[in-house]
Amino acid sequence: MTLKFDKIQVRPDYVDEVYRVLLDAISDGSLAPGTRLTQEEIAEQFAVSRSPVLQALRLLKKDGLVQDAPGRGVLVAPLDLDWIGKLYEVRGALDALAAKLAAQRGARIDKSLIAQGQQASRSNDVKSMIDADIAFHNALYQASGNSLIADSAHLHWVHLRRVMGAVLQSSAQRDSIWQEHEAIADAINAGDEARAVELTNLHAERARSNLLQRLGEVLDER
Repeated sequence: MTLKFDKIQVRPDYVDEVYRVLLDAISDGSLAPGTRLTQEEIAEQFAVSRSPVLQALRLLKKDGLVQDAPGRGVLVAPLDLDWIGKLYEVRGALDALAAKLAAQRGARIDKSLIAQGQQASRSNDVKSMIDADIAFHNALYQASGNSLIADSAHLHWVHLRRVMGAVLQSSAQRDSIWQEHEAIADAINAGDEARAVELTNLHAERARSNLLQRLGEVLDER
């Protein structure tokens, strides 16, 4: 592993910090599928003991982001296109329900989220792009007034972060994603339930199609 990490300052939550840094690296592609990780090397780079690294790797394994490697350590798990397609079907259903409820109850989506997302899409910072996308969808879930939607969606966000990261590194869809987000927000803010659902379903299907196509190309390149 040639990736270099900054040392982590000792504090009570440094297990979570190791987990977060590794999750970000897996999500933005710095740690590609098949990359071998060992407790010793990670602990040395982070300047922490092996114990928090072991616990962080266990969390990543529980999430399905790493798997046991032959011999020592773990490997970053491969991307499964069939599973990803199913994941986006679930995400699309949750998003459509959230949009419907948000429009029904007269909720509003803060348009500053759109501006932030558009700015992030013009950068080369994949993490910022992912964070902006998640912020928009979290706002959508909150606007629905049904906390179970967010709870259900968040079960899959670690995987959605990774999938988005793999695509956003070189995707030509960055601008269109935020155009679609803006249209959804406008429909919700106008209280147009049918339009909000229609646009959200279309956005989810386009995202699913584009992701599977781009991920197929990424896997072929590897």
